[in-house]
Amino acid sequence: MKGLNVLAAFLGGAAVGATLGILFAPEKGEDTRAKIADILRKKGIRLSRNEMENLVDEIAAEIKNEADE
Repeated sequence: MKGLNVLAAFLGGAAVGATLGILFAPEKGEDTRAKIADILRKKGIRLSRNEMENLVDEIAAEIKNEADE
């Protein structure tokens, strides 16, 4: 069970790191959102522009909360 916790922590850290890298990349937000939408479409996930903006806002808020703790 301990190994599973380590794996979960690693994957969680990797996801947060990837998200931070995307959010703070030197590209314009519009370009980054388009790339995220393309990746999600390739995975079979379809989001409207409004849903994508909400998702990005949620991720950014979550990261900010983690950074504040």
